[in-house]
Amino acid sequence: MVFGLFVLDQQVNLAKQNISYSEQGFAVINALVVAKVMPVAEDLNQGHRLKDHSLIYLVVYKAGIFAIMFILFHILEEMLVGIEGGKTAAESFPQIGGGTANGVLCVWAIMVVSMLPFFAIREIGRVIGENELWNLMFRRGTNVFTLRSTPSS
Repeated sequence: MVFGLFVLDQQVNLAKQNISYSEQGFAVINALVVAKVMPVAEDLNQGHRLKDHSLIYLVVYKAGIFAIMFILFHILEEMLVGIEGGKTAAESFPQIGGGTANGVLCVWAIMVVSMLPFFAIREIGRVIGENELWNLMFRRGTNVFTLRSTPSS
């Protein structure tokens, strides 16, 4: 969904300059490929050094690492599409964030922020148990205000 929003934003901004841009299909393909890449990357067990820290550190770390991975994957994908289309690798290198360091940093930050909820829910599920998280989110009649908590001593 995030890839679709990025493409839609790009389409709207380019339309302001009377430039036609329609690549929603690529956003769907990107999402499907990333959905396959993400479990493999998670198996690399990134963030194991942060296991003794607060959960927020692990969530932010994973979002940051995965944002870098997705940007690198996007670069590789664009280069492969360009090479297949007869361009050189250099000609196919995408202009991420307008091609400036600040632009790349902004794209990275947007991706990190957009992935924070995913990794937060994922890590909370890991801590409390996937079944418990599933029940809290989807079981009818779950009242989060009556969940048991241990009284303070």
